[in-house]
Amino acid sequence: MSSNRRDFLKGTAWMGVAAVAAEGMASSFKLTDVPANMQGFAAPKLKRVRVGVVGLGMRGPGAVHRLANIPGVEVAALCDIYPERVAVQNEWLKKNNRPVAKEYTGTEGWKALCDSDIDVVYNTTGWDMHVPIALYAMEHGKHVMVEVPSAFTVEDCWALVETSERTRRHCMQLENCCYGEAEMLCLSLVRKGLLGEIVHGEGAYIHDLRDLCYQDWSPNPKGSSYVDYWRLRHNAKHKGNQYDTHGLGPICEYMNINRGDRFDYLVSLESNQFNFEAFAKAKYAGHKWKDSLKVAMGDMNTMLIKTALGRSIMIQHDVSSPRPYSRHNVCTGTKGIFNGISFETNPEKVIEHGNVCHFGWEETPGAGVHTYFNSKKIAEIREQYKHPLWKRAGEFAKKVGGHGGMDFLMDLRWCYCLQNGLPLDTDVYDLASWCCLGELSEKSVRNRSQSIDVPDFTRGGWKTAKPLGIVDVDLERMGSFGDIKKDNSALNV
Repeated sequence: MSSNRRDFLKGTAWMGVAAVAAEGMASSFKLTDVPANMQGFAAPKLKRVRVGVVGLGMRGPGAVHRLANIPGVEVAALCDIYPERVAVQNEWLKKNNRPVAKEYTGTEGWKALCDSDIDVVYNTTGWDMHVPIALYAMEHGKHVMVEVPSAFTVEDCWALVETSERTRRHCMQLENCCYGEAEMLCLSLVRKGLLGEIVHGEGAYIHDLRDLCYQDWSPNPKGSSYVDYWRLRHNAKHKGNQYDTHGLGPICEYMNINRGDRFDYLVSLESNQFNFEAFAKAKYAGHKWKDSLKVAMGDMNTMLIKTALGRSIMIQHDVSSPRPYSRHNVCTGTKGIFNGISFETNPEKVIEHGNVCHFGWEETPGAGVHTYFNSKKIAEIREQYKHPLWKRAGEFAKKVGGHGGMDFLMDLRWCYCLQNGLPLDTDVYDLASWCCLGELSEKSVRNRSQSIDVPDFTRGGWKTAKPLGIVDVDLERMGSFGDIKKDNSALNV
């Protein structure tokens, strides 16, 4: 999409010029005449939410299992390139007394799924297919939930924004870390004003993926590798922070990014590449390509972001160093600090999440926070200020699973919003703002950490949009949850 067209659409977006793109669309769905700003957008209530899950490799099966536990939600369609993967999930639904889903397979089976009689497309495919499927689904009248990262380029982010606006369909990124217990506790403390005005935030995705990236793959439904090495291929080609949203998403909620503040510019610096190539040479010596593959992505990337209101954010990315998994989550305000570290146990077992968080704030102005609160006070405050979503549904979420329950709470919340005609917690502008940093951080790295401006996908809407409040769900209103079927997905990737 040319910059001229971009400038043209920016000036005419609210006058319906973009509606000419309706040509060639399915007759069952008609585009609106006037594109709409999607901030605060609420779609008509859906009494029954029919979901089609595309991609049944690593993440897809877990989504099927979680969604099957939510009242008023039906997994109505399943799609994967490999028929055996579809068959396994349908067998799971049947075994657990859920309706059997329609099956779609092959390289373009996802198009037929998007054309079918469903409400939501849940996209858990490899990264290269996130944008094509999301655009096609919205053009055919479906709301879209897209795994992370949902896009990698500024151009693709604009395409998702403009398509969501024109079709008036939700396009939400499935950022599960925004629903972690520690992250939501911090949000609760921020909304109560206990940390004061938020000044600085830090997040990270530190996860040794070397073995998984080089692992041979197969269509086996129980396989746990990347088909055609898609993640390794991406890392071999790109620098910068290509997977920023786990650490970034919660911080954006604390700081009201796109809802009172926005990203202004960034700088990105990274180390050289050491560990991917050293690992391959040691483990795959003599292999026809693995031991000689050159990987562009450095081991540690550190990205710094300045916001329009003068806040600072640091986000780190390292998927090749031999170090324990970490998503440290730091939020510093004028009165105090929250320092949360989320970690996982042995990834070969069913994942159980633990959260370690420390925090403290001034009791009186100027007293300072020289040490964190003691363990007793931390425990008391954690209980007192536990986010309502975790208070109400946390124990049930832990039983279902999905990264300790946060995946289930994420799905529970967006389903509840669709059922009740509420705005989603994050929208297409959040998706675009978070995801465009992949390309922008790479540009900065390749230009000696030059500062790069971040586009305003809201086109000024950030100045008046309302911040995310303390959201909740009414479980009784949703109906009976019935027998619990555990999410058996076992990988945190």
